[in-house]
Amino acid sequence: MKTRVLGRTGLQVPILSFGASSLGQEFRKVNLDEAIKSVHVALDAGMSLIDTSPFYGRGMSEVLLGAALREVPRESYTLCTKLGRYDLAHFDFSYKRVLESIDVSLHRMGTDHVDILLAHDIEFGDIEQVIHETIPAMRRVQQAGKARFIGVSCYPMKAFRHALGGAELDCIMSYNQYTLQNTRLADDLIPTLREKGVGVMNAGPFSARLLTNAPLPAWLKEPEEVKAAARAAAALCASREVDIAKLALQFSISNPAIATTVAGSANPENIRKWAQWVDEPVDAELLREVQAIFAPVKNLGHLEGRLENN
Repeated sequence: MKTRVLGRTGLQVPILSFGASSLGQEFRKVNLDEAIKSVHVALDAGMSLIDTSPFYGRGMSEVLLGAALREVPRESYTLCTKLGRYDLAHFDFSYKRVLESIDVSLHRMGTDHVDILLAHDIEFGDIEQVIHETIPAMRRVQQAGKARFIGVSCYPMKAFRHALGGAELDCIMSYNQYTLQNTRLADDLIPTLREKGVGVMNAGPFSARLLTNAPLPAWLKEPEEVKAAARAAAALCASREVDIAKLALQFSISNPAIATTVAGSANPENIRKWAQWVDEPVDAELLREVQAIFAPVKNLGHLEGRLENN
């Protein structure tokens, strides 16, 4: 697996990383064996950055990761977890909770430190609190040796810009914003991130199943015209005997300004397939045709979090 440097952190991270949200049964029931096997298959494939959160499965993802990584040398993988979001509508970005949250996460995962610690989905919080309370608390965690680098994750570009304008960050994680249909991360934010030396992590190359052949979930928030374009693009890919998910993944990892793209599954076969796709050449003609389908709805998205953060 090829690697890139994560901003000024110096961390060498794989261009494709393993997202552990599925281990928390966020999308379906998962048994212990397939959860542990998924982690080991990802590591064997070179997906050595593992991303999780106490929100995923309300702690279950971190617990299962701890079980899966128990016999794995700590220096062989890069571990990222988050804090601030603990349930669908439970957010706490307070100084006190930051210090509590990291200790709970470390206990669940059976380690004494994480490599990356992110404030999770900051668009649901008060960004001024994140700047003046959450991030200083995270720097205290860093000084204590419990996290090597810190940053934030969210969806709206406005929330990122606000946070970057008020605080020094080591890295950020954006989701569903560098895909076949939506490239706002590159269009709006990457120049600023590059100037500041902030590392870029991109999650959600499949845009919550939008860019797959799976049935679209009822909770998907994208506009109807975006969904229709995605179905048309998937049909075109199928007519060429190509899975649109393959094209989506290959596109998301292709930007050299993005250190890593995070994709998650508790299905080991999916993970093996993704690792194979990374090494295969992109069908440039098909990519152009799919981008033409998406052109009328390019960068259309939805509101996420507080209205003032969008």
